[in-house]
Amino acid sequence: MRRPRLLPLFVRRGLRRRITSAFAIGGLLLASTISFATLALTRQNLLDERDETAFSVFANNGRRVRNELTAETDDEGRRAIVERLGQASGTFPLLRVGDEWTSADPLVFNRETVPASLLELVESGTPARMRTTIGSRSAVVSAVPIPGPPTDAIYFEAAPLDDIEDTLDTLAFILFGVAAVTTMFAAAVGWWAAGRMLNPLVKVRTAAEALAAGALDTRLTPPDDADLASLTASFNEMARALEERIARDARFASEVSHELRSPLMTLTASVEVLYNMADELGERGRTALDLLSDDISRFRRLVEDLLEINRYDVGTADLEAEEVHIVEFVQHAIFQFGLDSTAVVDFEAAPGMETTVLLADKRRLGRVVSNLVENASKYGNGEVRVNLDRHDGLVHLGVEDNGPGVVPSERTLIFDRFHRGRAGGRRGKDSGSGLGLALVAEHVGLHGGRVWVEDRPNATRGARFVVELPVATAHDESEEAFAP
Repeated sequence: MRRPRLLPLFVRRGLRRRITSAFAIGGLLLASTISFATLALTRQNLLDERDETAFSVFANNGRRVRNELTAETDDEGRRAIVERLGQASGTFPLLRVGDEWTSADPLVFNRETVPASLLELVESGTPARMRTTIGSRSAVVSAVPIPGPPTDAIYFEAAPLDDIEDTLDTLAFILFGVAAVTTMFAAAVGWWAAGRMLNPLVKVRTAAEALAAGALDTRLTPPDDADLASLTASFNEMARALEERIARDARFASEVSHELRSPLMTLTASVEVLYNMADELGERGRTALDLLSDDISRFRRLVEDLLEINRYDVGTADLEAEEVHIVEFVQHAIFQFGLDSTAVVDFEAAPGMETTVLLADKRRLGRVVSNLVENASKYGNGEVRVNLDRHDGLVHLGVEDNGPGVVPSERTLIFDRFHRGRAGGRRGKDSGSGLGLALVAEHVGLHGGRVWVEDRPNATRGARFVVELPVATAHDESEEAFAP
C-alpha cells in the first residue's frame, strides 16, 4: 500500500510556513462554516417567509375565484378573473374548469408546467402546495379545488422565487468574499504570530552559527518570557561549557607541546652526537640511527605544528605584516625547500609580477609556500609546478603536482586538521600528520585570503592548490584592506 505523500510534503515545509498554513486553513474552515450556516439559515427563513406570504395571497385569491366564478362564466370571464388576480398579486394564476385551462400568462404557467403529483393530489379533493420549477424559474405552486357550481373546477397559483434566488446569490458572493478576506487575514496573523514565536529560535540559530564560527564568547540575552528563559539558560550554559572545554583542551595541547620541546631538544642533540660517532657504529646501527633521526624530525615538526595551531585556538595568533615582493619571496622559499629535497620545482610568474607587493607575515607566508610545495612533492611524484599571477587586485599562487589529484568530496575536508585523505596511508612512507594544509588555511585566512584545491587545467593529471591574497602596490601602503 502506498503511503500518503501529503503529510511528508507538509512536514518538509518550514515551520513558519506550516504555522501560517494552519492559521489560513483554520480561518478558511471557520469562515466557510459560518458562511454556509448563514446562507442556509437565510435561505430557509426567506423561503418560509415567502411560503407564508404566498399562502396568504393564494387563500385570498382562491376566495375571490370562488365568489366570482359561476356556472354562466364563459372563457372570456374566466380570463378576466385570472388576469385581474395576476395583476393585483404579482403571481401567475391558472384556472381549470372541466377540461378548459385558463392562464394569466400561458407562456410561463400553463397545463404542461403543473406538476403531475400536485395535479393528482388536488384532483382527489385535497388542497396542496409544493416548490418546483416552472420553465427555468423557481416558484411555489399552490392548488385548491373550487366547490361548484361549476363542478370540477381547480384554482392554481404560482408565486415566483426569483427575487429570493437573486438575494441568495448576492449573499453567497458577499460571504465568499468575506471568507477569502478572512482567510488572508488569518494567514497574515499566522505569519506574524509565527515570526513572533520563531524570533527567539532565530536568535538561537544565529548564536549557534557564531559558536560554530569560533565566537565562543557568544551568549543569549535572557528574555522576559518565562517559557523561553529556560531555553536561553540552557544554551548559555552549553556555550559556557563548550568554551571552557575548548580552552581546557587548548591549554592542555599547549602545555603538552611545550613539555615535549625539552626532551625533543635532548633527543636531537643526542642524535647529533651519535652521528659524530657514526663511524664506530655498524651498518645496522647506522640504519637505526637514520630511522631515529627521521622520526625525531617528524616529531619536532608535529610539535611545532601543534603549537602553531594552538595559537589560533586561544586567539594569540598575530599578523606581523610587512611589505613582501611576492616573486622574490616565493623563489627564496622554493630555494630553501630545495636544500632539503631532491624534488624538481618549476616556477613561473606572470609578466609584471616582479613589482607586485603584498603586506604579509613572512614567517607564516613562508610556511604556506613550503607546506604546499612539500605536499605537492610528497604526493605528486616529485614533480611540482609553482606559478604566480594577478587578477583584479588579488594575487593567485598556484601549486600543481602530478599525483592522483583530490576527489571532489575531499576538497573541503582536506583542509581540516588531521585529515589526510583516502590516499593518506599509501602516499609514500611518510603520510604526514594532517596538520600542514590546516595550517595553510589558518595562515591564509589570517592574511585575509582564501585557499582551495581544484583540478589542473587542460585536463592534466594531478591537483592544483590555489592561494588567493590581496595586493598592496608600491604606492599604496595602507594596511586597512589587509587587516586580518
